[in-house]
Amino acid sequence: MKEELLKKIKDKEIIVGVVGLGYVGLPLAVEKAKAGFKTIGFDVQKEKVDLVNKGHNYIGDVVDDDLKNIVESGMLKATTDFSFVKDVDFIAICVPTPLDKHQQPDISYVKSSAEEISKYLTKGTMVVLESTTYPGTTEELLKPILEKSGFKCGEDFYLGFSPERVDPGNKQFKTKNTPKVVGAIGYDAREVIAAMYRAVLDGDVYEVSSPAVAEMEKILENTYRNINIGLANEMTILCNKMGIDYWEVVDAAKTKPYGFQAFYPGPGLGGHCIPLDPYYLSWKAREYGFHTSMIESSMMVNDRMPEYCVERSMAILNRHKKALNGSKALVLGVAYKNDIDDYRESPAIRIIDELKKVGACVDFYDPWIAEYKNNGQVFRGIDCIDENIVSDYDLVVITAAHTNFDYDMIQKNAKIIFDTRNAMKDIKNRENIEVL
Repeated sequence: MKEELLKKIKDKEIIVGVVGLGYVGLPLAVEKAKAGFKTIGFDVQKEKVDLVNKGHNYIGDVVDDDLKNIVESGMLKATTDFSFVKDVDFIAICVPTPLDKHQQPDISYVKSSAEEISKYLTKGTMVVLESTTYPGTTEELLKPILEKSGFKCGEDFYLGFSPERVDPGNKQFKTKNTPKVVGAIGYDAREVIAAMYRAVLDGDVYEVSSPAVAEMEKILENTYRNINIGLANEMTILCNKMGIDYWEVVDAAKTKPYGFQAFYPGPGLGGHCIPLDPYYLSWKAREYGFHTSMIESSMMVNDRMPEYCVERSMAILNRHKKALNGSKALVLGVAYKNDIDDYRESPAIRIIDELKKVGACVDFYDPWIAEYKNNGQVFRGIDCIDENIVSDYDLVVITAAHTNFDYDMIQKNAKIIFDTRNAMKDIKNRENIEVL
């Protein structure tokens, strides 16, 4: 089986399946197809499937013409029908792994995908989970489900884990050139799955001994960032109490050429990985009677930042003899980071909610996001901002450092600005600006 698959990879005869056509799956499907492998995208959302089959792109990191060209050439098609799994040789599972209301891992999407694949699995297929999850998911959850097909892992099909490393909006690193980590059950599986990624991607493929190592590696990446951002957030709270500018402190610290990496504070953590992944690890650690105290402490600091930003907003307005209750506030940016249209887990949405709870009249403007959904409701932002609009608000809160905001205009016309991202660092007149 190994030699046959390696030959099919070399000859580009592998048919690829990608389950989940979101921020991870669609870019991966596009790269597979561009590399010369016929690709089938699977998704339960018919709207996404229809858009792909029409060549209409909905993901910022995918080039519109790339998608259109590979669809028109027949290299990529999408479907809601999982029976087409029987036609593929390689399946990448790229479905969401959110947290439930108790902040525990919700792996229902992974489980349901594996169950659908198991129904139509054929001998000689490679199955790879890319969704970020707790160590042990591939071997403890996926393997038994897939073996319900009657096939044996390692003999009839190969199973591995290769964590996604998508960073929406990153201008330098995309799916194509970001290094890949691959772990699999058995040496042959690892060799073949790694060969498949090498045939598609420009980035290095680093092989590890097991899926659990690859799963833990991904958790480590994002927990590392979570902890260090937590430190930055805690330091900025302390610096504010001490009358010290944290942003100046970190700029000074990063002049050291070794032993220090700069991390910056913000209104909270957003996105599909950093705010969630440490919860996966702390949940799994309890199975071993281990308490992840440092990790959980950083999560507590980061989770509280939206409320802290509202407290700071109150204090800022108080100094201007104005109550937040009844004030008009304009929140600039609901994306979780600058220059993207992704608002998953965005702290800006929590800030808006908290501002409303204390009686503020809140509007938002985001040139990337016209509206967002939260708790089943749709909230629409204002269509544009100008001198008159900005000057009408008592407080402007910057929660995303979009580069297409006119910061000069905002500074000249806003009464008070609370900049949670240090987005206005280059503005010389700072009389009406307070930084997180």
